[in-house]
Amino acid sequence: MSSMGSKYIVLFDGVCNLCNGSVQFILKRDRNKKFLFGSLQGKTGQEYLRKYHLPTDQFHSFMLIEANVLYTRSTAVLRVLKHLGRGWQFLYVLIYLPQVLRDGLYKLIASNRYRLFGKKDVCRVPTVEERERFLE
Repeated sequence: MSSMGSKYIVLFDGVCNLCNGSVQFILKRDRNKKFLFGSLQGKTGQEYLRKYHLPTDQFHSFMLIEANVLYTRSTAVLRVLKHLGRGWQFLYVLIYLPQVLRDGLYKLIASNRYRLFGKKDVCRVPTVEERERFLE
């Protein structure tokens, strides 16, 4: 877990189709390659979970690490959109909704994500071009 400079680290459930779709969404729009990715099940993801004193066997939150600050759930999603720019940052205004409401909707989707979007048997393997963007 070395310092990544001004990179943002996205941690996600590697077997979740919705989470993998979110990673694809970010990859396609991250023109400046500011984001790095790691599955929560992977070595780096597990290290970050331990670092932030989170359970290493629960993968129900999308997480963003920004300047050593961990953001989870809806806050992580909105901060990613803010950093993507190109119009996506306008959705950051939703940060002003009470977190209990934002995270309530997030948890509703997260708790049903496998049923709604499906699940893979194994974590996604990045393409050769993407490999430098994925943490072990």
